[in-house]
Amino acid sequence: MRHFGSIRATYVQMGKKQQLRGHSLHMNRFARTSQHTAILLGAVSLLFTAGCSTKNYVRSQTTPLVTKTNELDDATAANNRAIQSTNDRAQAGIQQAQQSANTATQNATAANQAANQAQGSAKDAVNRADSLASVVANLDNYKQVGTVSVTFAFDKSVLTKSDQAQLDTLGTQLGSTKSYILEVTGGTDSVGNADYNYQLSQRRAEAVVQYLAAKFNVPAHKFYLIGIGKDQEVATNKTAAGRAQNRRVEVQVLSNAAQTSGTAVSEVR
Repeated sequence: MRHFGSIRATYVQMGKKQQLRGHSLHMNRFARTSQHTAILLGAVSLLFTAGCSTKNYVRSQTTPLVTKTNELDDATAANNRAIQSTNDRAQAGIQQAQQSANTATQNATAANQAANQAQGSAKDAVNRADSLASVVANLDNYKQVGTVSVTFAFDKSVLTKSDQAQLDTLGTQLGSTKSYILEVTGGTDSVGNADYNYQLSQRRAEAVVQYLAAKFNVPAHKFYLIGIGKDQEVATNKTAAGRAQNRRVEVQVLSNAAQTSGTAVSEVR
C-alpha cells in the first residue's frame, strides 16, 4: 500500500509538473504574442507617423512652389500687359510720326512748288527794260515809298541772312501799300567781261525777286527789272569798297496811290 501511495504521489507530482510546464508554455506563448502585437502596433504607429510626416513634408515643400508658380504667372501676365501697352504706344507713335512725315512732305512739296513758281515768275513773267519810263504809263504819278539795297560777295548771287532780313523788313510792309510796283535794279563791279556781268547781275536780281515772290506772295507783274549790268554803277570801281557797293540789287517801291500816315514803306539801309 505504501508502495502504491508512493507511486500515486509520484504521478501527482508529475501531473503538477506537467501542469506547471504547460502553464509556463502558455505564458511564454502569450508573452511572445503580446510582444509581436506590440511590435506590430509600433510598426503601424511608426508608419502612420511617417505618413503624416511625409505629407507634412510634401506640403511644406510644395506650398512654396505653388506660391512661386502663381507669382510667376502673375508676373508673366503683368509683363505681357506691359509689352502690349508698349507696343500700342509704339504703334501710335509710328502712326503719328508717319502723319507728321506726310504733313512735312506735303509742306515741303507746297514750298517747293511756290519756289518753282516764284523762280518762273522771276525768269519769265517779270518786266524787263532799260528804263521804267519805257514800260510804265504815267510814271510821274508814281512816288517812291520805300527802298532797300542788298549786296553780294564777289561772283556770287546768293542772298545772305543779312540780305534776307533787309528784304523781310521791306516785304512785311507791302501788305499796307496800295497800287505799288517794284523797280529792281541789279549791278556788278567792273571785273570781267560785259556779257558775263550781265548774266551775273540778272541772277542776282532774280534771287531777290524769287525771295520776295515766294515769301510775301508778290505777283510777278509787280516786278520791273531795270538797268541790269555793270553800266549802272553807284560807286567807283577803282576801290574795293566801291566795287563792293556795285555788286548789289536795289529794290524801289513805287506807288501811284495817295499814301496815308502809316502806309508808306520805310527806306531800308
